[in-house]
Order: sequence, then C-alpha cells, then structure tokens
Amino acid sequence: MTYVYLMIAIVMEVVATSALKETHGFTRLGPSIVTVIGYALSFYFLAQPLKTLPVGVVYAIWSGAGIILIAMIGYFVFRQTLDAGAIVGLALIISGVLVINLFSNTLPH
Repeated sequence: MTYVYLMIAIVMEVVATSALKETHGFTRLGPSIVTVIGYALSFYFLAQPLKTLPVGVVYAIWSGAGIILIAMIGYFVFRQTLDAGAIVGLALIISGVLVINLFSNTLPH
C-alpha cells in the first residue's frame, strides 16, 4: 500500500497544482477549493509512505513525478511550450527518480 499512497499523493498534488493556475491568485472560488483540498489530500497521502520509507527518497519521487506530470499538463492542456533546456532538465529529473527506484538499496525492491 505504500506505493499506492505515494501515487495518490502525486495525483492529488498534480490536480491541486493544475487547479492553482486556474485560481487566478485565489480570486476564483471553485479552483481555489480544489487547490486547498487537493494539497491537503496530497500531504495526507504523502505522510503515509513516510512511516516506512526515508523522507528524502519519498520526497524525491513525489516532487519529481509531480514536476514531470505538471510539465506535461502545462504542455498539453495549457499550451505552454518547453525549450531544449527545460526538456533536458526534465529528462534529468526522470533519470534521477529512475536511479533511486532501480539502483538504490534504500528502497525495498
């Protein structure tokens, strides 16, 4: 269940961050409510894997996956372009998360 909770935390963070753009500085009620509830749920579910996994590793996976998913939503939903530097940086983030998950002895495999 540890990784299920982490996946839920990532999805909730992505939903909240996507809604955050639509709050227009918290001047729109609907997206503001989605943002607050989404972040609250994200932090709740993020706290669950921290019971058994190292905080640095959990946070790296949570934030790295969130960054990649938000960049994809920005590109496909909000029509925001990514330049070469952004794409290289995102590839490095993906690489880092993969290295942690595949090669680190910190996580149970």
